[in-house]
Amino acid sequence: MYRRGFRGGDSAPDYSPGMVSALRRLFWLALLGGAGFAGWSLWNSTRREPAKVVEPAVTTPPVPQAFVEVAAWVTPGDDGSCPASHPVKANDNSGIFHVPGGRFYDRTRAERCYSTADAAQADGYRAAKS
Repeated sequence: MYRRGFRGGDSAPDYSPGMVSALRRLFWLALLGGAGFAGWSLWNSTRREPAKVVEPAVTTPPVPQAFVEVAAWVTPGDDGSCPASHPVKANDNSGIFHVPGGRFYDRTRAERCYSTADAAQADGYRAAKS
């Protein structure tokens, strides 16, 4: 017959066979649960997205301009002639500009000299009728 507690001089308690079976089942259940948790933790750690690496912003130094901006118009010489860099002659009174090779180019006394016909048109002048 089984008794609870200690027997005579024994150091281990005397348990019933049902209790021993229940303790064994509890041990295996805890062991399997721990192994399952360890497996889940390992699997979950591999599923995480990698940390996003923020690359530092790269600033490029300013590129020096290769071309010097030319003035849209210049004042002509005392005789009304235009420099070679600005050959288009413009007359303020008539609002007309003359291009080299035009019919009245040589007779026109310029009040402004432009580098291109487009620059003269942008400033409000119209082309001379040739």
